[in-house]
Formats: sequence, C-alpha cells, structure tokens
Amino acid sequence: MDVRQNGRSWMLTNLHPIPEEEWDRLRDFLGLSREDKEAMLATVEPLFRRGHELVVGNYDYLLAHHETAVILGWESGADPEHLAERRRFFTVWLARTLGMDFSHDFARYLFRAGQIHAAHGPRQVHVPKRYVTGAISLVQATFARFLMEEMPAHPQVPAALTGWNKVLTLHLHLMLQGYQSARQWDEGEQTVNISLFGRLRPLAGWETRPMHLGRNGDVQQVLAKFFNYYPHLRREVFCQEWQSGERVDEKGKPWLTVSPVYRVKPGWRVLKNGRDIAYLDGLATPLNGDESVSLFPPGR
Repeated sequence: MDVRQNGRSWMLTNLHPIPEEEWDRLRDFLGLSREDKEAMLATVEPLFRRGHELVVGNYDYLLAHHETAVILGWESGADPEHLAERRRFFTVWLARTLGMDFSHDFARYLFRAGQIHAAHGPRQVHVPKRYVTGAISLVQATFARFLMEEMPAHPQVPAALTGWNKVLTLHLHLMLQGYQSARQWDEGEQTVNISLFGRLRPLAGWETRPMHLGRNGDVQQVLAKFFNYYPHLRREVFCQEWQSGERVDEKGKPWLTVSPVYRVKPGWRVLKNGRDIAYLDGLATPLNGDESVSLFPPGR
C-alpha cells in the first residue's frame, strides 16, 4: 500500500474495493441479463417449495462428512443450538437469494458472512476456504437436481441455471472478500491492540480489539487491515478522491489507469501508545508486540 503524508494530512491507496463496488463490478462483468432473471423467476416457486429440504440436507451432508463435522465440533453429533443457529443463517441467505435480492445491503451481508466463516463470528468456527467454495458448488448442484425433478424438460430450466450460477458466483466472490479481510486481520507473529473512540465505537461494535501484525509491522499496515475489514468506516475517516496513473501491458503499450485514494479528513488522529504519530514517523511508525494504536475523531 502506498502512503503519502504531509504533517497531519495523509492518504491511503490500494485498499480493497468496498463490497458495494465489487458487487456492482462483478455483476456487470457476469452480464446478468433480463432474460436470465425472467428464467430464474420461473424457477423460484419450485425451489422455494424445497427450501427446507435444501437447508436440512446441507447440514446433514456436513455432519456426514468427517472433516466438516470436526470443523463444526460435531464429531459426536450436532449440537442442537449450534445447528439451529446455522440453519437460521442459511435460511435467511436462501430466502434473500430466491427473493432476487441484488441490493448493496446484501453485498455487505455476504461480506460479513465470509468473515464469520473465517472464525470471526460468535462461535469463532473457522471453515477452510475450500469448504466455503464447495458449499456454493453444492447449492448449485442441488438447484439443478431440484429443477430437473420439479420441472423436467422445461425449456427455461437451462437458462435459469445459467442465471443462478452467475448469482452464486457473485455471492461466493463477496464472501471470499470478507473471508480474506478476516484472515489478514489474524496474520502475523505479534499482537497490537486497536482502540476506537467517539463515533467509531458504535459503528464497529467494540472499543478495543487485538490485531495480529508481522514482525516489521507499522501503523500503515494496521490501518490497511482495519479499513479492509471495516470498509463501511472509510466514509467516516476519509474523503475519497481519484488518482490517474499509467501502466504498461505485456506488449509495452501504455494504459491510463484511475484508482481511488483515501485522504484523511481534518481532525482525525492516530496515536501509538498515546503519542500522535504526526510527531513520530507518521504512518511508517514501527510497531512491536503489545503496543497500542488508537483512532480518535475530530474534537477528541
């Protein structure tokens, strides 16, 4: 990540796209058309009728597979309370999916779902990435089986499955983006304590939280991890600007590029162990284990 600073003014670049931007970009790339949606709508009712079967069957499958049973802590059988929680979570996702929810709120929901699968949920269960990907593939296969049974030889089924495949790919991508942000939070040999003040506390839902950092870590890396994990907080702290640049392709041809940069708003302060980094080494201020980084809004 590139960092530029001038006194108390600094900006970050190369942060990950926010979920809403990534959602719109990939949805446009996948080309989910009106015809796709019309075909999908024709299959919503039969899929909905068998929704309970899909939810129950999903966790029966995970329980029967030894490795996923171990991951969930179900070696001796599913814990009823835990199973009910996961079924509710899956049911909400299925209802929004079959309801053709393409909102930005759903993009943020999927991003958070990815973080939960990376052990950043209430039960701190880490589901390896291969099973996150595999679960989406199993849903796609189940959709295909249900529709072959419910709508045999129906002319809209192939087009509908094409559409559902695009949607599930979109969902997987947003989940993996959230998953990656959580795994990066946990990467590193040392621990730094992050403290939030003012309006950041209710928006993040906590006051102090540990973050892992590499041995040669600095404040810049902490902020990159923080704002990739909490992309919705960027608008509180930064003004987004656009920076033009140039890259050269493999044939030596130059291409104009435009990328977002995040310039800190006036009054925001970052402190290391109670000292403002503006009077240390700025964002390059080094960090060692058990030190603290605090974010203060204007007026504090």
